[in-house]
Amino acid sequence: MLFWVETAIAIFLDDRIIRPLVGDVLVIPLIYCLIKAFWPVRPRSTVLLVFALACLIEGLQYLKLVDRLGVRDNRLLATVLGTTFDGKDILAYAIGAALVLLVEHRRAGAQKV
Repeated sequence: MLFWVETAIAIFLDDRIIRPLVGDVLVIPLIYCLIKAFWPVRPRSTVLLVFALACLIEGLQYLKLVDRLGVRDNRLLATVLGTTFDGKDILAYAIGAALVLLVEHRRAGAQKV
């Protein structure tokens, strides 16, 4: 479901709030769920890894990696790597990571009852 929401946001929205902020918040839970679907992972370390990866990609945007590699015209690579650095994205990733940890904490508490 997260994948379809993210896809719909990317394809159908071009606004200043939902696409750049909500889309970036949801990308962390999306990647986390993708990893968790295939491997039995620890929530905290996995979320931190996903957050670090997102920050790395944001840093590569700051360094204009897409232009340096000459792949700006490749829509898939340009979308995955991103083309524009925005420090607010890191805050959005942190919110997404916090949401994952909150949900996992509540799930763990519910399973103990």
